[in-house]
Amino acid sequence: MSSSMNPPVNPQPFHDGELRAHIEAGTGTPGFAIREMMPDQHRQFFSSLRFVMLATTDTDGWPVATIVTGPQGFISSDDPQSLRIAATAHWQESFTPLLDSDKAIGMLGIEFSTRRRNRVNGYVTAFDKDGLHVHVEQSFGNCPKYIQAREVSNEMNDCLESPREFFTDLNDAAKKIINHADTFFVATASGNEVMNGSGVDISHRGGMPGFIRIDGNTLTIPDFVGNRYFNTLGNMLVEPRAALLFIDFNTGDLLHLQGTTEVLWQSDETGNPVGAERLWRFHIKSAWIKSNAIPLQWTLREFAPTTENTGVWA
Repeated sequence: MSSSMNPPVNPQPFHDGELRAHIEAGTGTPGFAIREMMPDQHRQFFSSLRFVMLATTDTDGWPVATIVTGPQGFISSDDPQSLRIAATAHWQESFTPLLDSDKAIGMLGIEFSTRRRNRVNGYVTAFDKDGLHVHVEQSFGNCPKYIQAREVSNEMNDCLESPREFFTDLNDAAKKIINHADTFFVATASGNEVMNGSGVDISHRGGMPGFIRIDGNTLTIPDFVGNRYFNTLGNMLVEPRAALLFIDFNTGDLLHLQGTTEVLWQSDETGNPVGAERLWRFHIKSAWIKSNAIPLQWTLREFAPTTENTGVWA
């Protein structure tokens, strides 16, 4: 029996879309350390966080992304295959009704100050008075590339949230957040087909402000070199719907976009911005923005060295 110090590696962690992405990218299927349960260091890491990123799908199958915040210890783990997020955490009220039992869920723990990040994919076992209970099916770490170093600068005791403002065409406030963004999160899913590694995923993307191009209601986004797992792009090949979540780190505002994607494996624009290995497009179908949505605010300390080596759209 394997201990949680060195849990077993899943011998077939990639689904059909991810395997196709490896071929399209010309990288071949990489070596991997995707485990079926969390090592102790990951369990301890999650329990030390002040926030966590989550993704699931809505009643129509569209991916949805969110952020949950709380004091250290609001995430706990009773064993290597379970995580719990306390009911007393600060939740987005639009997200919690989606957390039915057996629902696929993706989790990303990220610590901006140290540039550490670890991922968990699994499913909901319960959402009750004690909080969200998640069964872990995949656990793996990600490198610190493109994570900007930030420090929590303020925690508001009273988060004076405003109602969500819905729209279908990008407004000036949304464009401002996107144009100034050096970080966003993307939620994707592998659709209804059950296969190895299927489920819901949320991942981090970073670049210099201006690395996302806006053309009307379409965003063009560079894909910089990463871990070559292609979890996100692989999902897009089997289920093109996705969600993007932007955080205004100065105000705590959130911008959430849902849309359809297309991956440009070969394009005349590849390499622009500098560092892009390929591009993908996001065609916005619906969106909302919410002011003062979370009680945390951050101060930028420095861009990641890998980020500084990338470019922006002219």
